[in-house]
Amino acid sequence: MIQLEFSPFPVLQYGRLNFRAFEDSDVHEVFNMRSNPEVMKYIPRPLTKNLDDAMYVIKTIQETIEKKEGINWVMTLKDDPKMIGIIGIYRIKPTNARGELGYILLPEYHNMGYITEAIKPILNYAFHDIGFHSLEAVIDPSNIASERVLQKNGFVKEAHILENEFWDGRFLDTVIYSLLKRNYIKE
Repeated sequence: MIQLEFSPFPVLQYGRLNFRAFEDSDVHEVFNMRSNPEVMKYIPRPLTKNLDDAMYVIKTIQETIEKKEGINWVMTLKDDPKMIGIIGIYRIKPTNARGELGYILLPEYHNMGYITEAIKPILNYAFHDIGFHSLEAVIDPSNIASERVLQKNGFVKEAHILENEFWDGRFLDTVIYSLLKRNYIKE
């Protein structure tokens, strides 16, 4: 069983990126991500409709961290504190030492290798600082870009589950990728 402690908040740096805690001033970037149908295409969550919805997302993330149920970082470029994306671990099962990796990126930063890069310090933190046994990532089978990112980081396909999630009036398939600590190669 793992013990979760996120205080003080673990600020990370890696390559071109910094990883910090959420601030209320991130509300515009959260809104821009979570209200964009193209960005949310593979994420079965409601689109934010206004800044209040976006602030609710931030507050929910902060509460999850305070309750030690998950952790999300704001991704920024090294020389700019403005949010470019979110990455984190949630749906943590402490008894099983397993959590779910998730990420989202503003569209102007897509196809630049940022998520592939961002996963590396999160894996290091998860496996070496917290002591996870494994991490999973649940993706839409149509999300080829996310599948490639996970494969580049050593994740392997564990399952393709048919029509297991009902969203927006239809049943969706999900694909689970996972990485065991013993197969993680630290850079």
